[in-house]
Amino acid sequence: MSTDTHEVHHEGGEHETMTKGRILKVAGILSAITAVEFVIALLLVPKGIIPIEYANPVYIVLTLFKAFYIVAYFMHLKFEKLGLALAIIVPILFIIGLILVLTNESHHWVNLRG
Repeated sequence: MSTDTHEVHHEGGEHETMTKGRILKVAGILSAITAVEFVIALLLVPKGIIPIEYANPVYIVLTLFKAFYIVAYFMHLKFEKLGLALAIIVPILFIIGLILVLTNESHHWVNLRG
């Protein structure tokens, strides 16, 4: 067994390997998503190519993709058993839903004032 590989092995085989190549691939994906967000925020929206009403949902979706990659690979949730993954993911989905509902409700209250 080589000492320069960064492989994670546990009994039961629930963990796969996190090689340097996989880490670089995920880091590249995260960098690409961030670059797209910067292009939208610094070029497309200010020049009026994309209205802010369309850009905000795109930001949310891109951020969710980034959160998935961070949680799945760097926090190793992708390699865990389904029960543990669901115990973490389901409450997060409820929190996201609560944020969306509260955001919608806040717009209602702002419109009542004006």
